[in-house]
Amino acid sequence: MSSDDDTQDDRSVSEPLSRAIGSRYLQYALSTIMHRALPDARDGLKPVHRRILYAMRELRLASNGGFRKSAKISGDVMGNYHPHGDAAIYDAMARLAQDFLIRYPLVDGQGNFGNIDGDNPAAARYTEARMTAVAEALLEGLSEDAVNFRDNYDGTLQEPEVLPAQVPNLLANGSSGIAVGMATNIPPHNLDELIAACLHLIKTPDARDDTLLNYVQGPDFPTGGVIVEPPESMAETYRTGKGGFRLRSKWEVEDLGRGQWQIVVTEIPYQVQKSKLIEKLAELIQLKKVPILADIRDESADDIRIILEPRAKTVDPDVLMNTLFRQSDLENRFSLNMNVLIDGRTPKVCSLKEVLRAFLDHRRDVLQRRSRHRMAQIDHRLEVLEGFLIAFLNLDRVIDIIRYDDQPKAALMRETWDQDFVRATSEADYKTPAPGEGELTEVQAEAILNMRLRSLRRLEEMELQAERDRLMEERANLDDLLAEDGLQWARIAEELKEVRAKFGAKADGGARRTQFAEAGQVEDVPIEAMIEREPITVICSQMGWIRNMRGHVDLTQELKFRDGDGPRFFFHAETTDKLLIVGSHGRVYTLAATGLPGGRGLGEPVRLMVDLPTEAQIVDMFVHRPGTKRLMASSAGDGFLVAEDEIVAQTRSGKQVLNVKEGVTTKVAVSVAEGDDHVAVVGENRKLLVFPLAELPEMGRGKGVRLQKYKDGGLSDARTFRLEDGLSWSDPAGRTRTETELSEWTAKRASAGRMAPRGFPRDNTFT
Repeated sequence: MSSDDDTQDDRSVSEPLSRAIGSRYLQYALSTIMHRALPDARDGLKPVHRRILYAMRELRLASNGGFRKSAKISGDVMGNYHPHGDAAIYDAMARLAQDFLIRYPLVDGQGNFGNIDGDNPAAARYTEARMTAVAEALLEGLSEDAVNFRDNYDGTLQEPEVLPAQVPNLLANGSSGIAVGMATNIPPHNLDELIAACLHLIKTPDARDDTLLNYVQGPDFPTGGVIVEPPESMAETYRTGKGGFRLRSKWEVEDLGRGQWQIVVTEIPYQVQKSKLIEKLAELIQLKKVPILADIRDESADDIRIILEPRAKTVDPDVLMNTLFRQSDLENRFSLNMNVLIDGRTPKVCSLKEVLRAFLDHRRDVLQRRSRHRMAQIDHRLEVLEGFLIAFLNLDRVIDIIRYDDQPKAALMRETWDQDFVRATSEADYKTPAPGEGELTEVQAEAILNMRLRSLRRLEEMELQAERDRLMEERANLDDLLAEDGLQWARIAEELKEVRAKFGAKADGGARRTQFAEAGQVEDVPIEAMIEREPITVICSQMGWIRNMRGHVDLTQELKFRDGDGPRFFFHAETTDKLLIVGSHGRVYTLAATGLPGGRGLGEPVRLMVDLPTEAQIVDMFVHRPGTKRLMASSAGDGFLVAEDEIVAQTRSGKQVLNVKEGVTTKVAVSVAEGDDHVAVVGENRKLLVFPLAELPEMGRGKGVRLQKYKDGGLSDARTFRLEDGLSWSDPAGRTRTETELSEWTAKRASAGRMAPRGFPRDNTFT
């Protein structure tokens, strides 16, 4: 075996496949959770957004400065901090600039950054960007050791682990993401309300979530809208960190005069693309799913203006809108899942209080770190100032050393100086550290050597003493601040009030946009009650093409059909009627008469309106009359009574009423007139049977019971009638014949029957 093989064997590791896959997938899952999908509760940002803002800060793209190409920004982010695709980085940056998605945009975009219709932003080479004032508030304090920094992906640069975040950005702008085994979805909120809740939490640390809801009313979406979620449900959602909010469009009725009106939608739900919403509403009109809606127009410019025209002025606006709320995205539900990295590492589903507490604790940590950083700066400056004052007190000696000594810095540090003034003017609790009494430190000596000659005047000495006094007072205040919790929370409250004044309700765009209302209980008024009742004539051809004509036309007139087609069903109805279509496979379908195509053309196939299988045929079609009953019978001679109200279907798929086996079809679906007490059944063998109607059961669905017994063939026709009026049928000459003496054919149900009377139609039907 070669040495190369030995080396290869040394590098090989043997372990079970399940363990290898499990450990690697766990690493991937943790990476996705911590570094991609879940936001940090402290600054509300994911790593990509945090790196975008930090890179823009490094490029000095301040809110009051100039713009830079988005390609430059995304390129810097990718090359320095985020080693992923530039398209993904640009998409993330573009989202931060979209004011219809972000309540408080963090990027100020110049150019096409997309719109509410769902159009994508222009390419990165065409757009420009800079930070907003809110983004600068998130970055405030980075240069003052406010947060920890870590190496970037290749160890050449440093990036912040989290931003100082003067703004509670997590709830202000919300967040969404899908990790491995967990997800997050947080709606945006109003910043003014969030700061008010934070101030209350500072004042009352043990406040309950329900109390915080006195300040945080609910989500505040950038697109506005109306939240109709009950307050109890919202309280439970914020208490558990999981739930949802029903959000509706904002609309109003616009009077057009002369009794005419239209509905104007001015705000649509969050994350709903306007173009797709319009398409859905247009589809509802085309498919006649909302007959009381006549037309829709999009008159939007910079604002939203969607026009909904009713079918008639008698339509109730509330009924129309509630119908559209149920069938379109004019109302949707935004789910809340407050799953965040509570300490930058641990994912947790948090309540409203826990998220605000995480932000406040972070602000306290930032305040302490910035205070210590400032104290270190003051100590350094005080050390330099004391050296300057020593130099002024011993000015002649300092000049001599600088002028004649070959190594003035070392000589200054060796010299013992007069410091009487230091002890006389300094604070009792402060003394600048020095190597020895009256000696200069290296920092002081270096500062003296770098001093300009123009500073050697008496006025400058007085200014140095005044500066030293100011710094020592500031240091004492910082020392007190770090020593007392109450002072820290008071300072945090002051900072939050400053942020509130800058971005709160009184600032431009800071007022609440999303309103609240009760959903209300609107009675489900039948659609037909909203439609003007007008007479029509329904025409259905032998091939299943259906249409309607205005008015009740003469049923004997000739009509135009396609070649090879002819009339099948031809009857009078009204626009408010429902049509019932009985299929040979036992299903019953429902069509709204007002939704039928007009009579100018040749109609449309019924199969495009309902889910009627190709192998099934239309057995009967009639107008639904509430309260009536039908006799349903199959070709096998089985049947039962069913209430028409029970067979009305609500969907395209219809309702199964008569159960039939293979080779058996629906044969009869006749109406039972009031007062009918007997049933007449005739088979294909031409035998007639009459029996009492009471022997038939009333069912909603099933096979039914045997009506007539057959040796050969099956059921041909059936009907109900009143015995005292006799049984009528049409003879071959078209004349109506009535037989009143039926005792010869009367027997029990399921009997075989006897041959039909002389003159009975040869097709074995009663009509």
